[in-house]
Parts: sequence; C-alpha cells; structure tokens
Amino acid sequence: MIVREIKTSDAENLAVLIQEVEGSSQYMLWEEGERNIQPENQLKMIESMMNNENSTILVAEDGNMLVGYLLVIGGNARRNRHSGYIVIGILKDFRGKGVGTLLLEELEQWAFKHNLRRLELTVITRNEAGLSLYKKMGFEIEGTKRDSLFIDGEYLDEYYMSKLL
Repeated sequence: MIVREIKTSDAENLAVLIQEVEGSSQYMLWEEGERNIQPENQLKMIESMMNNENSTILVAEDGNMLVGYLLVIGGNARRNRHSGYIVIGILKDFRGKGVGTLLLEELEQWAFKHNLRRLELTVITRNEAGLSLYKKMGFEIEGTKRDSLFIDGEYLDEYYMSKLL
C-alpha cells in the first residue's frame, strides 16, 4: 500500500472511488447517488488543488486500485492560509486496516512542507471508528455542531476537531 499525492491521470479512478465510498458509508456528507460525480469534474478539482500551495488530495493505492483519499482544503484568506480542512474516504473493505492512519501520517508530512499549522475536520459523534482514529492521530475535540446532519430520519451531532502542528 502506498500513499501519494494525486495525479491528473487519477481523475477517473477518483470519481469511481468517491462514488463507492459515498455508497457504502453511513457517515459521509453526501448520500449514495445524491451527486453526479464525473471524471472531468474531478480533473478540474485536481488541477485547482494542484494550483493551491495549501491544498491537495492524497490517495491510498493498493496495487493499481485507489482505496482511499484525503482532501485537504487550505484557507484562501491571508488570515487562515495556515489552516486546512480535511475530508477522508476509504473503501469499505479497507476500513480498519490502517489506511486512515497512513493517509493522516502522509498529510502531516505534507502539511509541514506547505506551512500548514492547523488541521481541522468534522466527524459524526457516533462514528466511533473515525473518532478513535482522529484521537490516536492527535486531533482534539473543540466543540459540538448540534443537529448538524439529518441521516435516516434523525438529526445527528458532529464534533469539530483539530490538530495543531
């Protein structure tokens, strides 16, 4: 398993990966089929992020298959350029096998090189696996976003978490 920065040639595989993750995770923002993810849109996103010094997409690759991704979206104002918001997705069959740890370790190295001081994310309070991973990696809960998401007929809270580098 390797973790690396995304390439423009990954656009189609990234589109497939995102759709598969959204279709198999109860905790992602987007529900299965809620958005139409096309390779050309992913290519535009990849190119846009490559042009931002404080944003990137990391992918976990097993053989020739993408099995996980981590987006870090850097602040675009001078005052928050040091901060990056994280979104992680991992294929169902690869969850709980260290992929998230590898992605976050690579992110931290990348962040140091790109002068990010703060990493932040949100996670549903019931997502025990996600919470465990983030706490293990040094993220701390800063607050609770009450009734943040509506999933399966129920309002759920999210924790706002961060890690200072």
